[in-house]
Amino acid sequence: MSKDIYVIAEQRDGVLAKVGKELIGEATKLAADLGEKVVAVVLGSKIKEEAAKLYAYGADEVVVIDNPVLKSYTTEPYAKALTELIAKCEPNIVLFGATSIGRDLAPRVAGRVHTGLTADCTGLAIDEETKLLLMTRPAFGGNIMATIVCKDYRPQMATVRPGVMKALEKDASKTGEVKVLDVALTAADMNVEILEEVKETKKAVDITEAKILVSGGRGIGSAKGFDMLRECAAELGGEVASSRSCVDAGWIESDRQVGQTGKTVRPELYIACGISGAIQHVAGMENSEFVVSINKNDTAAIFSVSDLGVVGDVNVIIPKLTEALKKYNAEKNN
Repeated sequence: MSKDIYVIAEQRDGVLAKVGKELIGEATKLAADLGEKVVAVVLGSKIKEEAAKLYAYGADEVVVIDNPVLKSYTTEPYAKALTELIAKCEPNIVLFGATSIGRDLAPRVAGRVHTGLTADCTGLAIDEETKLLLMTRPAFGGNIMATIVCKDYRPQMATVRPGVMKALEKDASKTGEVKVLDVALTAADMNVEILEEVKETKKAVDITEAKILVSGGRGIGSAKGFDMLRECAAELGGEVASSRSCVDAGWIESDRQVGQTGKTVRPELYIACGISGAIQHVAGMENSEFVVSINKNDTAAIFSVSDLGVVGDVNVIIPKLTEALKKYNAEKNN
């Protein structure tokens, strides 16, 4: 009989990704409703010590598949290893991060174990009567939210966007033994040969990791408006983000997009500049700790989810704010 919730916790270069900790936090809530355990699974090479850290974030068990072939991500060995894990352990639910790795790996594993997969979820819950996993995701370009269930096949599988779920507070006192699962992997399983790894050096922080975001919408007027926002963000020690309309207009890169069809963020401060507040955008930032909105339209929907609203022209207000921040920072550093 299928039981327990398995979270596939990604590692890159031997370091655990944040999304795995977020998924463990959410899995503990789901497990409480089911009376089951949360099992974190890490694939890699010489990764046992790093994987043990997941106990502190709520995992009841940690399983490692450790093999030199798994040092760097390649589809076939990872898919083979997880397929064997699922066949042996028969989990009830398996969760992946909706990252480049998770989006490549999860559908292949689902196909091999003959089950369904709900991709790019923004919400998970357990149905009180059926005890089935309710998997919610945007559909039809983000215009509706669809809740999907997998009644007849196991495990129930989903990929979940980074930043959607909240990791538990780290409890360093919680430790446990890391179980090692042996999977027979050889060089023959590598249908792709990695000749070289070239890592792009990015100055900008991923917006899902940023504590402060200055986000622009159509109201900033043009791509040049983002120069103004970048200057303000720099004074605050934050990053620039965007609504979908600016990305579609080619004003800024797609990795800066917040919303149902972009990224979900949880910064300590979110400054919405010229953003109307469409539900698709709000879904990606409504869990921010403090929201400041600047908009000329005093009935803009964004004000309904804001802690502080400023009615006015963002192209006038932001330069004045930046000037004030520069003066404050200069006085503080003297």
